[in-house]
This record gives sequence, structure tokens and C-alpha cells, in this order.
Amino acid sequence: MTDAKIRTRFAPSPTGFLHIGGARTALFSWAFARHFGGTFILRIEDTDVERSTPQAVQAILEGMAWLGLAHDEGPFYQMRRMDRYREVITQMLAAGTAYHCWATPAELDAMREAQRARGEKPRYDGRWRPENRDRLGLVVPAGQQPVVRFRNPDDGEVVWNDLVKGPIAIGNIELDDLIIARSDGTPTYNFCVVVDDWEMQITHVIRGDDHVNNTPRQINILRALGAALPVYGHVPMIHGPDGQKLSKRHGAVSVMQYDDEGFLPEAVINYLARLGWSHGDDEVFSRESLVQWFDGSHLSHSPSQFDPEKLKWLNNHYLKRTPDETLAVWVAPRLARRDVDHSGQGGPDLAAVCGLFKDRASTLEELADLAAMLWVDPVVANPNLTDELAAQLRPEAMPALHDLASRLSACDWNAVAISGAIKETLAAHQLKMPQLAVPVRLKVFGRAQTPSVDAMLALMPRETVLARLRA
Repeated sequence: MTDAKIRTRFAPSPTGFLHIGGARTALFSWAFARHFGGTFILRIEDTDVERSTPQAVQAILEGMAWLGLAHDEGPFYQMRRMDRYREVITQMLAAGTAYHCWATPAELDAMREAQRARGEKPRYDGRWRPENRDRLGLVVPAGQQPVVRFRNPDDGEVVWNDLVKGPIAIGNIELDDLIIARSDGTPTYNFCVVVDDWEMQITHVIRGDDHVNNTPRQINILRALGAALPVYGHVPMIHGPDGQKLSKRHGAVSVMQYDDEGFLPEAVINYLARLGWSHGDDEVFSRESLVQWFDGSHLSHSPSQFDPEKLKWLNNHYLKRTPDETLAVWVAPRLARRDVDHSGQGGPDLAAVCGLFKDRASTLEELADLAAMLWVDPVVANPNLTDELAAQLRPEAMPALHDLASRLSACDWNAVAISGAIKETLAAHQLKMPQLAVPVRLKVFGRAQTPSVDAMLALMPRETVLARLRA
């Protein structure tokens, strides 16, 4: 790294939600700045007026906040910096590094068709450069507003040492004169990015490798402005499990949808960090460890694959490490959305319920579904309960159920005592555990499978258990 203060940025376009790919870019830029004690900047690139919306801006801010990726400066909005962009363009026109172009779309199409016919790469031929304009005798058309083009160098190469891909060189002959302002005076994306990176003193640009083709153009504009060049790092894209470009069917949805589905932000951060970056064989690590390790090395050169099952496995790991009381706070509103009232007197303790089920749940939504069985009437929870009981409840088990109810009415109400009552009942009726435990689970909870039946019963009020067993 240089001696200069590290300054990174995340610059999303507010034309939609913050998705997994954008969140990973933000995470890498944030972690890199935090590792070096630098500054992380949030910039909203909202020059696409037709597609940018306040709702999308809010979605980006909410997603960043949920992930805990706090910015140190910003958010800055490009639409509020239009006067500055136009000022720089005026200076470039005066310096000769930019010029006006009156070529019409029809002329440009004809130009490219002729180039293709000659077997040449289609590109703007520079006809409105001042020296060519005079040589060709071009006349400014009346009433037509020109665009402004950057005068790209004619020869040489654009070379940079990419943080991810290593040395990259692109000949200037491959680049034409980029439009930096439209005919209505609106600056274009590539130009606004350059001015912002320059004036915000960005030292490192970490972004997806779909921007590689933009980089040589941006470098040439920066050089024309006499600006220092940032270090660029282009991270390969994220693919779905099938190796295809990540789409909504793979999980390229809003980051906040992962919140809705019950994923923990720490698990999502951990998982995103492993998509395109590694630290030895470490699969599970804290946010603090990520910051400690993330120095820009060990970034993958190949696309990474998004695996929903791996994310669920990781989320389960974080659920199991979360205190039961905290899980109860997070699960309570999810139960409320299911119209489950868990606040009644004498009912199960939600924290204890979460502690019992968290090993079995991949998400908070799954945990809420499991927890709900302790408050929902089994007949309501399982419309097929009668049929399942008929299939599972053998005649010899009927007396055992009545016997168990009698023993449970007299024993201490804790898991150890309940376990003792079940074992005594099994011995007295010469039954195996499934022959009694499955009907008990069905009658009390409406499900044939639950955690340990004694622990489950101990969470319920004794009167409720006895009423359901005798029903």
C-alpha cells in the first residue's frame, strides 16, 4: 500500500434493490478500508434519471445498514454535483482534451456499417476533432446541440496492475473518443465516476469485473485531468450453482429479503466474504477477523458460485451461537405475523423454546415455524391429525397413554421427572419408545417429529398436556 490514507468507495446505481453482487462489492471495499484504518465512502450514482428512484435509494441504505457496513463519508449524490461536472467539461474543452461533436445517430450507424463491411472494428472515427473537422470541411448544423467527446490518446497503451487480475494492458487504438456529455448537457456515467473518484481522493476502486472495459477510458480521462490514479481491483462475478450468471432464481434478490427469510446479517457477511476471497481453510469467521485479514490479497481470479444450502448451513451455525434470549426477541415478531400469541400467562418461555429448537433451524423463519407448535392447537396445526393418529396409535398403546397421563399428573414438572414417567410407562406396558412417543407428540403438538419429548412436554403447561393426552 501507499503512504497515503486509504480511501475506498461503494457507488451503486439506485435503479433497483441492493443485491448479493453489490453487497459483496460493498463488503470488500468496506473491509479493505477498515483493515488499513482508511475511509469508506458511499456514493449514489443516480444520473440515470429515468430509472433511478427514491425507493431504490432507500433500499440501498437499508441494506447497507442491515449488513452493518457503515460509511464514513456520504452518501454523495451525483445529480447534486452536475454543476461541478459541467465546470470540468468546460475546462477540458478549453484545454483541448475534449471537443464538440455533431455526428447524428444515423451518421454513426452508417459509419459503423461501413467499418464492418471493411472488416474493421466499429468505432467513432474522430471526424469532429478540430483538425479533422477543418480538413473534411464539416459545417456545424443549425439548431442541433452537440455532444462532448473526450479526446482519447491515439497511440500507446493503458496499463494498470489490477489488484485481482494482475497487469492489464489495452492499446489506445482499441478505444474511441468517449462521449462525456450528452446533447442535453447531461454528463455521462464514465465521466462522472472519474471526477468523483478524483475529487473524493479515492485510492482503491474494488468493483465487479464487468467494469474492466470502463477502466482504460477512465484512466485516460484521469490522466488528462492531471489526477492521481487509484488502484483498481476487478472481482469476478458471482454465478449460480449451475455455473450460469446469478439471477433471481439463484438468490440474486434484495439483501433485505434475506432479512425477511430469517438470515442473520453476520452469517450473510461471512458467506459473502467467502465468495471470491479466502483466508486459508477458514469457513467461519467473525466480522472482526475479516477486517484483520482482508488486505486485498487472496482474491479469486475465477467466478464464485452462490450456494443457498451453504448459506443456510452457515446461518444455522450463527443461530446456534446466539443467546436464547436474543433469539426470542427476533422470533417474537415472526410469531406475531403468524397470529401466534406467545404472551399468555403460564405458557412456554419463548427463550427456552428457541434454545430447544435452534439446532434444527436454518433460519429465524424456520425457528418461528417450529416454535409455533407449542402455542397452536394440534388439530389446527395438523389438519390430517386424525388420520396420522389412526396410523400411529396401536391398540396396545391406548392404555399406556392413559397411564402416562396419570403419572404426569402426579410427578414433578421438569424434563427429568417427565422422562422418568415415560420410562415407567414403557416398562409397565412393554412398549418401545416410538410406540408411545410418536402418539404423544401427535396428540400434544400435532407433529410426529420433535426434539426430545420430555424436554418438549416440560415447556408446556401441565394442564394443557394432560388435556391433549386425554382428548
